[in-house]
Amino acid sequence: HMIILKSKTLSLIIVSIYYLITFTVSYLIVQLLEIQYLWIYIIIWHLTSTLFIYLFSVIHKNSSIYDPFWSVAPVPIVIFLSVHSPNNLLINLLIIIPIILWSLRLTLNWICSWNGLLHEDFRYIDLKDTTTFKAFINNLFGIHIIPTLIVNISLYPIQYILLNPVVYFNVLIFASIFTSMSVYLEYVADKQMKIFRSNIQNHGKTMQKGLWKYSRHPNYLGEILFWIGIYLFGVSSGVAPIAILVCPLIMLALFIFISCPLMDNRSLKKRTDYKNYMKKTSQLFLWPPKDTIG
Repeated sequence: HMIILKSKTLSLIIVSIYYLITFTVSYLIVQLLEIQYLWIYIIIWHLTSTLFIYLFSVIHKNSSIYDPFWSVAPVPIVIFLSVHSPNNLLINLLIIIPIILWSLRLTLNWICSWNGLLHEDFRYIDLKDTTTFKAFINNLFGIHIIPTLIVNISLYPIQYILLNPVVYFNVLIFASIFTSMSVYLEYVADKQMKIFRSNIQNHGKTMQKGLWKYSRHPNYLGEILFWIGIYLFGVSSGVAPIAILVCPLIMLALFIFISCPLMDNRSLKKRTDYKNYMKKTSQLFLWPPKDTIG
């Protein structure tokens, strides 16, 4: 049993099987419910899948099994919606391709960084390091259900363009380029960080070159911009209510108030030069560094 868990390849195969079972079985369950409104259908499919992944993560005592869910789940959702689309294939591809690129980048990042079923994200270990009941609540809601709902809400604008004929074609083209460039920004930030980390002399030092000179979290900035792009796709339908602006704003709030401070606090503990870097460098948006002395 331990041999299987220690093998990264086998771990990835097991998790892939879990995901296939999860999406298929959840889809079949939702089919039985005969729901008329498509997005309610998707929410139930999304949440049922989350509960399956939660069960697998409890069996293995490893919540990192949920990690790729964030980036994998939107793909079957948009493909499912595009089947119902009144738009032609080219328009659907302009919407789906950037989403697939985004999904591939995040999922491949996870595959590279995850060491198998014995490896669990430090944030999850911290969240579960409490009383049994609190650990259960943090695991089920904090690690699984709430992130699913955040992705679901942020993805919500996409249904307007996938289920209605495009009205503002120029907005659609812009949204397609904008989302693709956001993913490219994330990719460049990752690559710069990877090169920096691969140099042994940089161990214990803070990355302050390239994009990281102008933002402490350029990868997160790309992620936020991607979800703003999803909102713009919704706008291109011409029928999306103004209220859907809330969708990317929820994602923005998640990064500004939760993800960035979490990573900053971790870096402050790990690296002595981070405090000075924090003083002079913008949290998210690319901005020239402030001149600080000392």
